[in-house]
Amino acid sequence: MQGLTPRGALYAPPPPDGDFYKISGLLSDRDSALIERVRAFMESEVAPLIEDYWARDKFPHEIVPKIAALGIGGVGYEGYGAAGGSMLLNGFVSMEIARVDASIATFWGVHTGLSAGSIYLCGDEEQKQRWLPPMMRFETIGSFGLTEPLVGSATAGGMMTTCRREGDARVLNGEKKWIGNATFADINVIWARDQTSGEVKGFVVGNDNPGFSVRKIENKIALRVVQNGLITLKDCRVPESDRLQKADGFKDVAKVLRMTRAGVAWFAVGCGRGAYEHALRYATERMQFGRPIGGFQLVQDLLVRMLGNVTASQCLMLRLGQLQSEGKMTDAQASLAKAFCTVKCRETVGYARELLGGNGIRLENHIGRFVADAEAIYSYEGTREMNTLIVGKAITGLSAFV
Repeated sequence: MQGLTPRGALYAPPPPDGDFYKISGLLSDRDSALIERVRAFMESEVAPLIEDYWARDKFPHEIVPKIAALGIGGVGYEGYGAAGGSMLLNGFVSMEIARVDASIATFWGVHTGLSAGSIYLCGDEEQKQRWLPPMMRFETIGSFGLTEPLVGSATAGGMMTTCRREGDARVLNGEKKWIGNATFADINVIWARDQTSGEVKGFVVGNDNPGFSVRKIENKIALRVVQNGLITLKDCRVPESDRLQKADGFKDVAKVLRMTRAGVAWFAVGCGRGAYEHALRYATERMQFGRPIGGFQLVQDLLVRMLGNVTASQCLMLRLGQLQSEGKMTDAQASLAKAFCTVKCRETVGYARELLGGNGIRLENHIGRFVADAEAIYSYEGTREMNTLIVGKAITGLSAFV
């Protein structure tokens, strides 16, 4: 689209591109082709409809088969019908989806990361063969039940959902809150504390279990497309064959969270990048005083602040993705990335809204959705405060946890 320079001449602005340091150039041709497919899908299939679904607090189920066709089920996993590749590639996919919409990124992350990842890391071979292939094809959708109504950050030691042995089954009682995908998931990974041993155990609970019920959480101001549920487990009997056989304590939950916490940091990068690119496009098209506002110094200052945040976060995540792919990433490294990138995302989307002025709060201009969704990314998968204490303990050798 053409505009006017400060001197009144016509010009064609460069295309908005948040990859200022060209980190995507480090991907192989095969991986780059996958990212291009994801980008094309998100821009052609998701972008045109997402504002409407966000406003209505609904999920676009019709796009799930199209997501499956992209071949991104289980990026970074090996076998079981998974897409394979590296965890760095997984991060690029996460960023690319969140660049258009954080809710769809969250759906994908909960299903292939938290839910399928729990089975991948904590299930035995029979369980992996039973559940993972249909999950990789998006024929079976999963959720992940850890957070509870009264227990969020303190879940490691304060989990209130319980399980007890009765013959060859376990009986679960309790509630799980803020569970993404729960209203329509076919299977739900549920974590509960054993009443005898006190250890945390993992279970795969079908949505048809008579002891399982779920109610949609209404009136959210962020990630409205994500269908979060309040799960109630009332004398919910689960056969031993559906207990994750390699989950014997919260340390195993932590393995899953370590993997997916990095993914949420990538979501934050994508969310910030999407807001920046929308703001940059707007700045080249919005005319005031006879020229595009992008030609004013204060607007350029906001754009450069945004780009700096996005670029710093991308470079941090690039290195973290390399460490993760090499099996060298630590809990503290994942926590630093989640804390830093979500703070910078929150700052970036705020700058974008500022740049758009009053237009920034209208859904049709996209930025308002990014601003709201950044609030959820900032909090889930470990708050900034909790991740800060994890990093603080690692660098000082002193625990500041209460």
